[in-house]
Amino acid sequence: MAFQVRRVVTGHDKNGKAIVVSDGPVPVHGNPLRPGQRSHEVWKTGAMPIPIGREEPDPVTGKRQLHPAPQGTMFRISEVPPESDAIRNMTPEQAREAFRASGAEHASTWGRGGRHPLMHRTETVDYAVVLEGEITLILDEGDVNLKAGDVVIQRGTSHAWSNRSGKPVKMLYVLIDGKFDPALAAQFPK
Repeated sequence: MAFQVRRVVTGHDKNGKAIVVSDGPVPVHGNPLRPGQRSHEVWKTGAMPIPIGREEPDPVTGKRQLHPAPQGTMFRISEVPPESDAIRNMTPEQAREAFRASGAEHASTWGRGGRHPLMHRTETVDYAVVLEGEITLILDEGDVNLKAGDVVIQRGTSHAWSNRSGKPVKMLYVLIDGKFDPALAAQFPK
C-alpha cells in the first residue's frame, strides 16, 4: 500500500466553536523527471500574520510549488527515492526543467556553481526533518549524512538532497518565505 498522509483540519462553526472542517488524504504531486519522488502537500499560507477565518478554501489544491508565496509558508512531506543514474547524469538544462515542473526553474544552481544536478537555492528558511531512512545533504562545501530524527535548518543556501541509501526516504519540510540580505545576495552566482 502506498504511503498516504491523513490531514485533519480544524476550524470554527457559526457559533465560534472548534470543529473538524475536513479529514482526509492530502494532494500528492510527482515530477515526471524524478520518478518515485512524491510530495504530499499538507498546508500552505500566503500572508503573515496568517488570517484565520471561518471558511477558507483548501490552500493546497492546484499546481505544486517549490517555495511559498511572499510572506507565506509551506508544509509538505516528501518521499525521496534512491538516487538514479538519470539524476546523477542530468545536464544543467534538464535540471532546470525538473525545477520548472515545480514552478521554480530559477532555483536550480546546477551549472552555476552547484555540485549536484538537484542543487537549488530558494529565498526561504526551511525546517527539514528526516522521518524515515537516511539521506545526504549536499552543500557548496561538504556533505552531511542524516538519519531518522535529524533536523536541518536550511537558511537560503544552495543545497541538494541525495538519497544514496538504496531505500526510500521520508522527509518533512516547513518552508518559510525569507528575504536575502542584499550584500549576501550579491555574492551568489548568476
